[in-house]
Amino acid sequence: MAGLKKLSKRPSIRDALIRNQVTTLLWNGQVETTLARAKAIQRVAEKIITLAINTYKDTVTVEKNVIVDGVTTKKQVINDGPKKLAARRRIMAQTYDIQEVRAKKESKSDFVERTKDIKHPLMEKIFNVIAPKYDLRKEELGQGGGYTRIVKCGPRRGDGAEKVIISLV
Repeated sequence: MAGLKKLSKRPSIRDALIRNQVTTLLWNGQVETTLARAKAIQRVAEKIITLAINTYKDTVTVEKNVIVDGVTTKKQVINDGPKKLAARRRIMAQTYDIQEVRAKKESKSDFVERTKDIKHPLMEKIFNVIAPKYDLRKEELGQGGGYTRIVKCGPRRGDGAEKVIISLV
């Protein structure tokens, strides 16, 4: 995360702050913060989304032998290709791992059934929801980038810092 503004923080704290807010932005769709932080978040988030768009289609179909009750059967499995795997690892290094949350009226068994195959929910959301959405937008408009928007909300009470809401377009 070199080349970012210092934000009056030590490098370790600054990197953790940006990483946390980028993760929250990608998971929730928007974050309320200060203008300087939003610009730093925007820079990292746009690069993550661009990386996901360029690699989300890279998959490989593999046959695996599965043993069920002593009987060996062949099963078709879809794995990440080398470019998508490298991109996934780069994105995981720049974000925190968020665990799926149980819905209000969802039973525990339904929650377990829904999330049994998902190890990293944020990565699944980035590659299965966000990347296809923005790839389609990129094809329709004929341009890449511009995946986030910053809306100013006015000064914060107390210190007068410019509050903004950064959101995914």
